[in-house]
Amino acid sequence: MSKSYSHSITGLLFTAICFTGCADNKTGEPATTPTAVAEKPSFGGYETQAKWGEHLVTIAGCNDCHTPKKMTPMGPVDDSTLMLSGHPEALPAPDVDRKAMEGKGLVVTADFTAWIGPWGISYSANLTPDPSGTGSWTEDQFLYALRNSISKGISGGRPLMPPMSMMPVKHMSDDELKAIFAYLRTIKPIKNNSVQPTPPALASK
Repeated sequence: MSKSYSHSITGLLFTAICFTGCADNKTGEPATTPTAVAEKPSFGGYETQAKWGEHLVTIAGCNDCHTPKKMTPMGPVDDSTLMLSGHPEALPAPDVDRKAMEGKGLVVTADFTAWIGPWGISYSANLTPDPSGTGSWTEDQFLYALRNSISKGISGGRPLMPPMSMMPVKHMSDDELKAIFAYLRTIKPIKNNSVQPTPPALASK
């Protein structure tokens, strides 16, 4: 076999291999690079952002303070009809000697929605999407409130009081806080004006 004939065969084989590699086996059309499939949003393993938020609210113990209790034979349990509506505005503060409590550095509570301590009296807020609760809040306000312990997430507002100011929720990721906010948009709105904190009884001394 001559060298020129051998070179011709080799060239034809190389061309065929290149053409085959660049073409679709069935149609002969140039092969295309597969398009990357868009990643689905990740909601902590839950199918929706709100479902993830519901889980976070549950494990973070938000109901412990923000849902009023009712007494049962087994002790106090969450009143599901008032879920996350905060301290009932018509319910009086615990009837205790506040000066004695503050002087001894004790903390007492009633219904787990009102707390008395050296800081005064604090009340859990209404988190439901009613206008008296968080209905007018934006997502950014919600994140700012929890990140900075500022009431209503308004710059220059009063600081959140204990026990809320002590909660580790500020260490949650933005995605976790956004999921909680999304869940709060889905719960039943309950009209209940959040009660403002009371200064310490010993503040004048």
